[in-house]
Amino acid sequence: MDVHREVRETAEAIDTMETRGAAAIADAAARALRTQARTSDADTPAAFRAELRAAARVLFDTRPTAVSLPNALRYVLHGTEGGTVEALRESVERTVGEFCARLDRAQADLGEVGANRLRDGDVVMTHCHSTDALACVEAAVDQGKELEAIVKETRPRNQGHITAEELADLGVAVTLIVDSAARHYLDEVDHVLVGADAVAADGSVVNKVGTSGLAVNARDRGTPIMVAAQTLKLHPATFTGHTVDIEMRDPGEVIDAETQERIGDPEVVNPAFDVTPPRYVDAIVTERGQFPPESIVTLMRELFGEGTTRPWEEP
Repeated sequence: MDVHREVRETAEAIDTMETRGAAAIADAAARALRTQARTSDADTPAAFRAELRAAARVLFDTRPTAVSLPNALRYVLHGTEGGTVEALRESVERTVGEFCARLDRAQADLGEVGANRLRDGDVVMTHCHSTDALACVEAAVDQGKELEAIVKETRPRNQGHITAEELADLGVAVTLIVDSAARHYLDEVDHVLVGADAVAADGSVVNKVGTSGLAVNARDRGTPIMVAAQTLKLHPATFTGHTVDIEMRDPGEVIDAETQERIGDPEVVNPAFDVTPPRYVDAIVTERGQFPPESIVTLMRELFGEGTTRPWEEP
């Protein structure tokens, strides 16, 4: 089934990481579904719903680990009600507006919660680029606290460079380090502050590869780890023992083909994420408050019940 051009463009932007960050991905996906609904010429409610499911499948297939994407699709598709095509269209319009408004508020609320864990003069260490983590720092700065940051470059795509620039814009003194130097500098750090691409029901945190090693080193050094994650990062499918898919990205991000051939053509793997067990996490900060990882299941049940569905699949 053909889908609107904006849906495919949005999917491509998510897949290539032009659109990055869980909230940005969720917002873009919801808005793309709204465009599909606005432009649909379906003549029956069944055909209209089929178009929406097809558009949602195109979006879902882009980033299997970014749980905010399927959560956004669930929110929009579950909120689609009405007995006529026009009623369904209006329902999508209303649901997407509500969802995007919640997204706009969530990060600021999360930042206020996270900022309360940061003290004046603290040094934080970051990994990758997380707008949720940065929201905590921004809120702390707005409270008048002076912070410093040690920023890991985060190979192979160097998302740490984005973090360094945005922290500098906030007036935070930044030291950029190579990933392998993290343990050396942990003695100077008061908090490790990272985001999450997904949080499982047992409190495990899925984030940019390298997070788990950083967490182990931080625990060994006695440095607390704070994970900043909006509730749209919670992974309801893990209630039933489903494991989070770890995205494997193009080896070309790690090494170019000519160099690979020159050094003996080794197999090159490029996992985008890893899983940090809950015992290495001190707090998960959300817009609904902060939670020890073992308590995140209570919040998840409150939001999602005991499980979830995949409404974009054919009934």
